[in-house]
Amino acid sequence: MKKISSINEYIEEHSNFSDALRILQSIIENTELEASIKWNAPVYTINGKNVIGMGAFKNHFGIWFFNGVFLKDEQSVLVTAQEKTKGLRQMRFESIKDINKNIVLAYVKEAIDNQKSGKEIKPEKTKTVVVPDVLKGVLKNNKDLKTSFIALSPYKQKEYCEYIDTAKREATIESRLAKIKPMILNGIGLNDKYKNC
Repeated sequence: MKKISSINEYIEEHSNFSDALRILQSIIENTELEASIKWNAPVYTINGKNVIGMGAFKNHFGIWFFNGVFLKDEQSVLVTAQEKTKGLRQMRFESIKDINKNIVLAYVKEAIDNQKSGKEIKPEKTKTVVVPDVLKGVLKNNKDLKTSFIALSPYKQKEYCEYIDTAKREATIESRLAKIKPMILNGIGLNDKYKNC
């Protein structure tokens, strides 16, 4: 993936939604938030804290609120990105016609006020990773796999453990193990391919 150096470059890269992204950019940049590029996407901060991100994907675009869980969401326009996401909330759009500038601005201002007042989810301290017995057995029988697993960050280890632990059927466990073995050996996290989307 090409490294993006400016918000305008990001917008140009997403030509299918560039006009809509410019509207969102103008709303956000008319506040006191400071613009930057993080994770190859536009991120807006206040006092060094991430408040809002902007992004475009294949079928939708939008903004996400890093501590969106604290927004009142009176218009019921926010969605949770993933089930395990604690604070992040997204405002998604499929076309430029979906953007209500007044609603977007109200949510952005509320997010700024929340950040200023200290409302934010603090990252949890990484706890010891509990490896499911079935994965322990596989690692015990394959030294290279075990070495690669230990070299992963605790967060990536935890993702793999939860992935195996949440499988209910034996066939699902086996298919998941077959899927993750090459990924672990290559030092890839379970959800790495989604992290730069």
